[in-house]
Amino acid sequence: MLIGIISCFNLLFFRDPQRTIPENPQAVLSPADGRVIQIMEVMEDNFFHCKVQRLSIFLSVFNVHVNRSPISGKVEYFDYRKGAFRPAFEENASIENEQSAIGIVDQEGRKIMFTQIAGIIARRIVCDLREGNHTRAGDRMGMIRYGSRIDIYYLPEQLELKVQIGDKVKGGESIIGVFK
Repeated sequence: MLIGIISCFNLLFFRDPQRTIPENPQAVLSPADGRVIQIMEVMEDNFFHCKVQRLSIFLSVFNVHVNRSPISGKVEYFDYRKGAFRPAFEENASIENEQSAIGIVDQEGRKIMFTQIAGIIARRIVCDLREGNHTRAGDRMGMIRYGSRIDIYYLPEQLELKVQIGDKVKGGESIIGVFK
């Protein structure tokens, strides 16, 4: 019985549904399914080297955990960091938890960086992108196993947000913002 329950949970967790990718080249798509839990200004020293906005999406164990590229472009930054496994909804998770950071620059020179952040249950981040790779908006690019978080970094003067705290989003399908 217990093996059956665990098997069903894993099938539910590792599902990878087809998504309808918006055709808008100005759109920034959600890289993951989940709920927007935070939007705040932070200093980002590795890719932007200035103050930026950070939008955080919490993925519960019931969300699809396949991650998708938020924009089309070239990966110009990649960094994997080992770390702790604190609850992903906590503020310190963005700093202390294991994570992969991916910075993409589009044809217009606009930048987006997003981080896949492991949570208290998650013990493995999978990321298929590396520096020099090209990606298209909505492409599958990895996953975070079990409860986790995605942070998206952007310059507020370049992006008009279309979501707010509490909104539910779908990876590769929901538009979180539009380039101005």
